[in-house]
Amino acid sequence: MADFHQEGVVTTLHALYEAFDRDEYLGNLETKLKEYSRHMKMSLLLPCLYSELQNRQVLDPIMDEIAGVDYLHSIVVALGSADHDQFVEARKYFDRLRAPGRDVRVIWIDGPGVQEVLGRIREKEISTGVAGKGQSVWLALGYILGNDQAEVIALHDCDIVTYDRLLLGRLIEPVANPNNDFEFCKGYYARISPVERAMKGRVTRLFVVPFVDAMRKIMRERGFTELENFFGYHRSFNYPLAGEFSFTSYLARGLNIAYDWGLEVSTLSEVYSKVITKKIAQVDLARNYEHKHQEMSEGDAFRGLHRMVVDIGKFYLNYMRSHGFALDDAIVDMILHTYYQNALHFIKSYSDDAEVNDLLYDRYQEERAANFFRGFLWTAWEQSKGPHESTQIPSWNRVLYSMPDIYEHLIHVVNRDNSEEGQG
Repeated sequence: MADFHQEGVVTTLHALYEAFDRDEYLGNLETKLKEYSRHMKMSLLLPCLYSELQNRQVLDPIMDEIAGVDYLHSIVVALGSADHDQFVEARKYFDRLRAPGRDVRVIWIDGPGVQEVLGRIREKEISTGVAGKGQSVWLALGYILGNDQAEVIALHDCDIVTYDRLLLGRLIEPVANPNNDFEFCKGYYARISPVERAMKGRVTRLFVVPFVDAMRKIMRERGFTELENFFGYHRSFNYPLAGEFSFTSYLARGLNIAYDWGLEVSTLSEVYSKVITKKIAQVDLARNYEHKHQEMSEGDAFRGLHRMVVDIGKFYLNYMRSHGFALDDAIVDMILHTYYQNALHFIKSYSDDAEVNDLLYDRYQEERAANFFRGFLWTAWEQSKGPHESTQIPSWNRVLYSMPDIYEHLIHVVNRDNSEEGQG
């Protein structure tokens, strides 16, 4: 069970319910959410690849849990990497989530209708990014916002091995609760493999946390107060790369969405620029969290953890430059070495934590991973030099300004795809 310690600039909502009966707690939580749903609409957004439909051992239990809740007004699945027949299969599969008073839609990202919408937007010289989770989330948000389907939107992935509906309830409650006044809530959790008895989440533990911690100190020493506060904000999050969060639809309308592996840190940064910190929270979602693991891919900068670190590194480096912190090879070289030394301090702490909890911990492999990440950060710098296109898709407010009818177009093609007539 977590403690009740508050640290950083955002409110932390701990798993204190673990001190008493879980089922009783879940019942009380869902009763509250059902009451809130009488006054506000809640929507669940599920980005999903067609390949994840093939892993029914993981996906079926997630769907069964979601089907059991009664406070959602709509569920929108953003289906990527699917042809027509696969979309039809997915549409039939997700019909199990339909219930009285709850709409279910599957957005066929690769379908001709949605691609036509994207083409129209690009004609206005507005970036729509590239295919991937970020673009899928952005399109699903457009459908939800255009339909005025929700005041509160929750998002989580479809590959959570340890999923149960308590996670969903805790994810959405902080923003749905009218007494809290939160506009954005980020999920966090432990990442421990029960099979390997080892810590997971390498990019968070060994790159993002040591990096933002080091950058906060560098910015303080150099008098860049704004950037010190920015990195301090990121340091406040227990798991900044978690893919689960909830937010108000009002906030969603104004968010730019990254379409690369920088999606999560970019979203945190967008929220930072638009919401005062007392309206931001993070919530402990689960005792443990398991999903698919990425390979290191040290020899290929376009795959696995290599690409993830490069994309995240590019985001942070570009953010620093755009906020007045000039970078050159010498300064980035200093940042690399400062990060790496800080990572070694964290690795010592992780090792001690693992020891007292009877976990396996290979310090050699952890230090080796941090060394790789240091090199990947230099790759990020090489790729980010000079003028580059942003990896963010403009907010729906921005698109709507140039294309007042775009919501209607998107809603039309999604509804057509989801109708029986659209399956021919």
